[in-house]
Amino acid sequence: MTTFAFILIVLSALAHALWNLLVKQSRDKTIFIWWMFFCSGGLLNLLLLFLPQPFPVPDWRTLLLALAGGFCFVSYHLFNGRAYREGDLSLTYPLSQTAMLYVPLWGFLFLGERLSAVGLAGIVCIAAGAYCVQLRRLALDEVLRPFRRLGDASVQAALAAGFVYSVGAVTDKLGVSGYPPLYFTYLLVMSMFVYLTLMLLPFDAPGRLLAEWRRNRLIILCSGPVMMSSFLTFRFGLKLAPMSYAVPLRQVSLLIGVLIGVLFLGETCGRIRFLAACMILAGVFLIRFG
Repeated sequence: MTTFAFILIVLSALAHALWNLLVKQSRDKTIFIWWMFFCSGGLLNLLLLFLPQPFPVPDWRTLLLALAGGFCFVSYHLFNGRAYREGDLSLTYPLSQTAMLYVPLWGFLFLGERLSAVGLAGIVCIAAGAYCVQLRRLALDEVLRPFRRLGDASVQAALAAGFVYSVGAVTDKLGVSGYPPLYFTYLLVMSMFVYLTLMLLPFDAPGRLLAEWRRNRLIILCSGPVMMSSFLTFRFGLKLAPMSYAVPLRQVSLLIGVLIGVLFLGETCGRIRFLAACMILAGVFLIRFG
């Protein structure tokens, strides 16, 4: 992976951690995410007005990839939301990170990506750190606990979240490989915004939208550029790097989230979070220099 691609993806992880922090400050999180897409989509439309070149006309393949990617990422949020509502976070969160197990396989099967032994070790370290970050204690039975509850609806939703995210990563890579990343990001964000809007229509959306705006308008306005930065830097980096490395590397956002929590929010960093952070950091170095 080139230094430039590495920097872009790490910057994306930073922005991703920041907008997740903003989501945590909201009350109605689904509505808040809708507002984030509204603001980031508006900024992208403004940006396009100042570009000298016209919008390149996408072919059907590009449109289908953007629609499929948008559907996958919105489904990821919905499955995650259901998993977190119905199950213990320490049970469901690790399973929602299983996308990193599928991504190298899809990269090998569909994109012809080949990984070095060092790079593969880095992916394993990051995946292990992402899996462990929400565990309650360091014990074998705790590590295996999520897999003993496969019949739970929350566990199934978490596994589905990991799977659909990995499929979305493939559509992402294919999209930015054959179409300019800026414009593909625009198509992807617009498709996600439309999906979210259609999903919210039956649930008193206008009232909830106004209520969340009144409560958190300043945070909403801040979230737009943060989310747009996260989307753009990741997809420009994804164009330059193998998907099998880019998707796990973005999980450095978990490490950044831990640091933000400890330094600015007064959260504690116990043994498990410290060990998980060390594994993620080791994986980042292995991917970068492997």
